[in-house]
Amino acid sequence: MIIIYSSIIIKGMGRLMKQYAGSIYIATTLDTKSAEIFYVSDLIKKAGLPVKTVDLTTKPTALAREADVTAAEVARFHPNGPEVVFCGDRGKAIEAMSIAFEHYLTHQDDVLAILGLGGSGGTALITPAMQSLPIGVPKLMVSTMASGDISGYIGASDISMMYSVTDVSGLNRISRKVLRNAANQIAGAVYFYQEEHVVDKPAVALTMFGVTTPCVQQLTKKLENNYDCLVFHATGSGGKAMEKLADSHLLHSVLDLTTTEVCDYLFDGVLACDEDRFGAIARTKTPYIGSCGALDMVNFGRPSSVPEKYKGRQFYHHNAQVTLMRTTPEENRQLGIWIAEKMNQCEGPLRFVLPQGGFSALDIEGGPFWDPKANQAFFDAFITTFKETETRQLVISPYHINSAEFTQQIYDLHQELIC
Repeated sequence: MIIIYSSIIIKGMGRLMKQYAGSIYIATTLDTKSAEIFYVSDLIKKAGLPVKTVDLTTKPTALAREADVTAAEVARFHPNGPEVVFCGDRGKAIEAMSIAFEHYLTHQDDVLAILGLGGSGGTALITPAMQSLPIGVPKLMVSTMASGDISGYIGASDISMMYSVTDVSGLNRISRKVLRNAANQIAGAVYFYQEEHVVDKPAVALTMFGVTTPCVQQLTKKLENNYDCLVFHATGSGGKAMEKLADSHLLHSVLDLTTTEVCDYLFDGVLACDEDRFGAIARTKTPYIGSCGALDMVNFGRPSSVPEKYKGRQFYHHNAQVTLMRTTPEENRQLGIWIAEKMNQCEGPLRFVLPQGGFSALDIEGGPFWDPKANQAFFDAFITTFKETETRQLVISPYHINSAEFTQQIYDLHQELIC
């Protein structure tokens, strides 16, 4: 779905106003949050912006005031029909309404922005639909869950979360302040939106970690004149965001040089990808160059957060909140097999580069994670598992991943790959 912001400046009532080809959607469950949604709606309307209220209530309820879009209207968008939503089981109903709302929202062509209001159930219900909207469409979720781990709600999207402070359960001196700020934020995002009048260069995605920053910075300098370089921090969500853009066919090519999220996925780290890592590359056949950036480490939080089974391992304390654990030869063997099997599913133009000089700023001769034996275990497993084809090829590099020579090699490979 393509979202088009369109506004006509007109003079009226002594000030500049805008006329919009769309609406700000506000979604919640009206059976418990009726006062809140209409309070926010009225504030946004007073700012001269169009609003559509959406009810996501999952049980029959007599409402004093209905939303612009009723729960029954939304429920009809569930692939299996509205009866799946109004089933009487709260957990199943919320899950079903979430699916229905996602289908409903992606069928609308007038979404200027979306504001959600909810507790734990409402947040789980609303945010998947938010994630389905394109990057750049303003998305704000006012939630009781915003003070904890919100990664599951945000996914790979650009959702903003605002902590409700008190429960989203009626209007009071605190909730009015929070909801007013939410109304102002979403209204401002729409009111001050401006179309970008630029000719976009082809978008190249690059994955980076602190310990592979020199490599990526050198590459972006070489590429930036001809490409729009999109750098993704390899924190689990970074890789997912990159692959979401690939799935949307918004990337010209991918330089996935920092694949460390796989370490965390396989070995209990906190910045993990999921089983679908590299899946978008296979599905879309996007031109791809991969490498071993930061495969020498697994990420944990404070030292006390490291699982008991890893006590006694080799660690590097990056800062008070980040503890890095060196991967062993056996772990590198598992990494080599896992990544190579994923690469074998990719039929588009692909090169995977093995930097024999080291995987990160810590994995360098004299560095705390220098361990040629561990790296060799990765090389051996990867080379044995990887299946070369006419389009899928292995490149062995003698250089360290952060060296100028390696950077030039990647640049040259990219030029060859896209010709």
